[in-house]
Order: sequence, then C-alpha cells, then structure tokens
Amino acid sequence: MKIFRSYFKKIMLNTIHHDIQSVLDRDPAARNIFEVILCYSGLHAIWAHRFAHKVWKRGYKLLARWISQTTRGITGIEIHPGATIGRNFFIDHGMGVVIGETAEIGENVTLYHGVTLGGTNLNKIKRHPTIEDNVVIGAGAKVLGAITIGANSRIGANAVVVKSAPPNSVIVGVPGQVVLRSHEHLSTDKPDLEHGLLPDTIGETVAALVQHVERLEKRMNGHIQPIPALHISEHGVWHGEDFAI
Repeated sequence: MKIFRSYFKKIMLNTIHHDIQSVLDRDPAARNIFEVILCYSGLHAIWAHRFAHKVWKRGYKLLARWISQTTRGITGIEIHPGATIGRNFFIDHGMGVVIGETAEIGENVTLYHGVTLGGTNLNKIKRHPTIEDNVVIGAGAKVLGAITIGANSRIGANAVVVKSAPPNSVIVGVPGQVVLRSHEHLSTDKPDLEHGLLPDTIGETVAALVQHVERLEKRMNGHIQPIPALHISEHGVWHGEDFAI
C-alpha cells in the first residue's frame, strides 16, 4: 500500500508539473509559477477534472458529476468526468469551454475559450470527438460528433467541424473546410500558435473560377491560351501551403 501511494503521488506531482509548464510554454502573459497556479482557471479546471475522472472510473458517478458541475460554476469550463484527457493539456482563457462525456483528447492539445467538443446523437455510445496529439483549436470552434481530428492539426476560430480530418490539416469555415498543409509541423514541444496564417478556400476558388472564365472568353475570341487546373477540393479536402490556423 505504501509503495502504491508513493507511486501515485509521484505520478500526480509529475502531471501537475507538466500542466503548469504547459501554461508557461503557451501563454506569453504567464510570468511565473505562482501566477499560473493562482490565476489560471483552465489549469484549475483540468486539475479538478483529473480528480473527477478518477472518481468516475471507480464508479462514483454522481460524486464525479457533482465535482464537475461545481468546477463549472467556479471556472466557467464544463468537462464531463467521463472524458479522457492526455498530458500537457492547456485551456487558454477558458470561459465557455464544453467537453462531452465520450471525448478523447491526446497530448499537447490546446483549446481556447468558447470551444465545444460536442455530441450529435442521443445514443449512449461514442458520440464525441477524438482529438489527437498536438492539435490547436481556436476560440469559438465547434467540433461535433464521433469524428477524429488528426495529429498536428489546427482548427480556426469559430469553425464548425462535423467530419474527420487527416493529420497535419487546417480546418476553417462553416461547415469546416479541410486544408491539407504541404509542409508538416514537425515540432511537438512548441505548439503551432501562429494564428495569422489562414487559408481562404472559398475566395481562392472563386478567383480561380473568374480566371478560368476569362481564359475561356479569350479562347472564344481567338486568343488561345492554356487553361490551368482549377484550385478545388478533392473529396472535400483542400491542399495548400504552410497554413497555421
């Protein structure tokens, strides 16, 4: 029993250390450990969830839900105790985040405020998303259903994602358009938080169509020019340069 307690404490201390370091690595506003421990509601929510999840797994469902709801009232972040969350999980700002019961989140995942990982049916089965390692989900994004977001992917702010995406994707828009980046994001220790690089899938397609029509008109008028391939999606997946989110 003493060996088990010692092992459990070691794991918990190691997990707490990683959680704190995740905040320091991903938020330039975080100045020191004491500020992070005292002032970051996302950190408080994930710590409460780790405890509630253990209670849930032991079969004390009502107690686990009570812990979850109490934490929601304090932090504004609702994480169902049944959700599975990996190491180095970071919720920035946090208000309005909702994570459903059967959601599965990998390691080094970052969520911003207003994110929902929600279900799309009433069946008591897997109905919430699976988020693989090193994914960043922008503010206000909604990821719905038993879909999988591949590792190293980015979801733009306010996107509504209802279909799975392969690794190294960028997803923007309503409904979410999947852009498969041409350059992989190789770093796993530092998250890809460059929010300014956004693909404009619809705008680029409209521009390509305009150019296509202009070339057709020139061909009809005797000015024959080669017609380039249109920049369109393939089976719902777009291809682009090194977009972030």
